[in-house]
Amino acid sequence: MTVLVVGGAGYVGSHAVRALVAAGARVVVLDDLSTGHRALVPGGVPLHVGPLEDRERVIELLTREQVRAVVHCAACSLVDESASNPRKYFERNCGGVLALAGAMLDAGVTDIVLSSSAAVYGDAARELDEDHPRRPDSVYGVTKAFAEDVLLAYRSHGLRSVALRYFNAAGADRSGEIGEDHRHETHLVPIVLDAALGVRDAVTVFGTDYPTRDGTCLRDYVHVSDLADAHVRAIEHLRGSGESLQLDLGSTTGTTVYEVIAAVEAVTGHRVPLRPGERRAGDPARLVTSSRRAEQVLGWRAQRSEILTIVEDAWRWHRRLRAM
Repeated sequence: MTVLVVGGAGYVGSHAVRALVAAGARVVVLDDLSTGHRALVPGGVPLHVGPLEDRERVIELLTREQVRAVVHCAACSLVDESASNPRKYFERNCGGVLALAGAMLDAGVTDIVLSSSAAVYGDAARELDEDHPRRPDSVYGVTKAFAEDVLLAYRSHGLRSVALRYFNAAGADRSGEIGEDHRHETHLVPIVLDAALGVRDAVTVFGTDYPTRDGTCLRDYVHVSDLADAHVRAIEHLRGSGESLQLDLGSTTGTTVYEVIAAVEAVTGHRVPLRPGERRAGDPARLVTSSRRAEQVLGWRAQRSEILTIVEDAWRWHRRLRAM
């Protein structure tokens, strides 16, 4: 079976590509390389460079490669940027999913796994699950909720989907070959590791007065390898005639900003300099999920998502990256 991974040269997408290959799938990647890296696509996996919005080209690719399922990991994903440049997010995230879903239907491909986000929930004072109302409070979250709604609405056209709501993806492949390497880094774990390495002079803590145990934002960190495993299981679910649904993917435990910093200091042995900052627009105080439904439906559980394991794997990758 051939699976097309859109955004397969990116952070989560490249890990999903490797997991699918290991599971026996033939994988093809489509990526415009605006944020992805050609080097993250493993040898033997065809890489087609181009925009997702080129619908005719996508139809031709799906048909020529005899694709049977799609993993959609291509989207703009910065909460603060989505507030300052909403047009970019609506055009790319909403326009992209519409173009892809339409191309799939025209090519006769019916199964898709969507990279969604905990941002569809907005702020939440308690542990989340999929029955919690979606109340996105960022443009990014709104566009992810829109993508989920499009795929569910297209069930009437025969499209079947699993939307995987990522919580905070982090970590790196245990082999040390691939990891988190964004051109404009906004994720906390690599930022703190860069500060430990001396690449950054300090880590800005955006808000210290949130209603959490130490005043900093509380997040559910999930290892990128665990996320990759969920994509394989979601494809298998759909190919086995499973129903369309949305699933939270988290570790079920929350870690604050200060606790991530402490974990980095423990793993690296380096002190991390800090500077206080103002709260960022669209940043909820708390996002933690149960992931019970993913376990029930997919048999999925986070295996490597304890914060020290995440940091250890990411530290191995970052030291290798900075030594190159």
